[in-house]
Amino acid sequence: MTDATTFDARVYQTEVYKGRQVTTYWVRWRVSGRLWKEPFRTVAQADSFRSSLLTAARKGEAFSVASGRPVTWEREKRATGWYEFACAYADLKWKQASAKYRKDIARALTAATPAMLAETRGRPDDASIRRALIRWGFNTKQRSEPPDEVAEVLAWVARNSEPVSALAEATNARRMLAQATGRLDGRNAAASTARRNRTILANAMDYAVELGLLGTNPIRALKWTVPKVSSQVDRRSVVNPHQARALLEAVRAQQPSGPRLVTFFAVMYYAGLRPEEAINLMADNVILPPPGRPADDDWGELHIRSATPDAGSEWTDDGSPRERRQLKHRAEGDSRIVPAHPELTRLFRDHLAEFGTSLDGRLFSGVRGGELPTITYRRAWVRARQMTLTAAEQASPLARRPYDLRHACLSTWLNGGVYPTQVAEWAGHSVDVLLRIYAKCVVGQDELAKRRISEALRED
Repeated sequence: MTDATTFDARVYQTEVYKGRQVTTYWVRWRVSGRLWKEPFRTVAQADSFRSSLLTAARKGEAFSVASGRPVTWEREKRATGWYEFACAYADLKWKQASAKYRKDIARALTAATPAMLAETRGRPDDASIRRALIRWGFNTKQRSEPPDEVAEVLAWVARNSEPVSALAEATNARRMLAQATGRLDGRNAAASTARRNRTILANAMDYAVELGLLGTNPIRALKWTVPKVSSQVDRRSVVNPHQARALLEAVRAQQPSGPRLVTFFAVMYYAGLRPEEAINLMADNVILPPPGRPADDDWGELHIRSATPDAGSEWTDDGSPRERRQLKHRAEGDSRIVPAHPELTRLFRDHLAEFGTSLDGRLFSGVRGGELPTITYRRAWVRARQMTLTAAEQASPLARRPYDLRHACLSTWLNGGVYPTQVAEWAGHSVDVLLRIYAKCVVGQDELAKRRISEALRED
């Protein structure tokens, strides 16, 4: 009975159900007397699916009695392997995705793939499979010309991938989700990684439904406990002004690159810039006041217009390690203005006098010119911590990453009484996100609140 087919197929008008929160569009058709229904969230998806059914019926294609779908669909579904589909999904997302998100997609698909591979003789080792998939298989730019040994691995993966249709079985979908949200040693992955990989897989399965490879999204149908991700900054990672200045001096002492990195780290501590914003600063982004003003009034301005996150040359369109992007959480062309503390103003003047700018106007570059390598400033920061902090402080989260200088800056502004709306504007955050992230770093607010309550309740 499961292989029975029929030409008795009729497609009906789409039925619309408007619920309290969402509207569902039900495509309805009848095959050999049995009514079939398929739900969709948008009218466009429903119309596309219904049109495909109508086309098959008008062409006189046979329909499967068991599944209610055209037989040709069932053949295509069974024939489409996981690797082929995953490559198609990576290609679909490539054009619009940032370089970093392209890498995230490749990582998520790579993590999921072992659950979709048949256990056969001649299987390459797991490390070779992961390397081949993330560097070439799921990289649209790199896939066409892999090294010979990588091409052999990818060919094996393509031959031995289970069909996407296998994910209609809940046990298979559960196994893939567990693989993608776990670590190689069997333990759970970091909460942020698990959430991101699950989201990417769910979106990929939406695409599988759109292609007709699956009837419903198996990932969204699974019950899954969302890991809690702490978005709050650890107060222990925030340096005080004395520690920050000591770390900057430790950077300055490192030759040959240290002196030209002092101001780079300083813009994170005094102006709260992200590393990808600091590294992209141009001379015309920095507005300095005329020299000779009183020290306390020597404030400048930074006009931040873009950022260059480090994603790796294999993930960018032009082959550069960094991708020039709009500011985080901002639309293309948006900018923000950040005040430059008088100490930072002085550092800018000294930096420009000693090092000038690169040929393209960039403030921070490598010793030999060109873009400042990420590895250079990370090594300098590690060395500065070793030179400045005690053994116990080095083992702690204190200023473990250059990004922690930004956390210290924003915490200082908030604790200094600057209005959260103003801090959020300077930092490029929304107010609610700012207060949620830095809730543990704002000290003394409880005592201030108690005093205000007491004053409000005091009798005349």
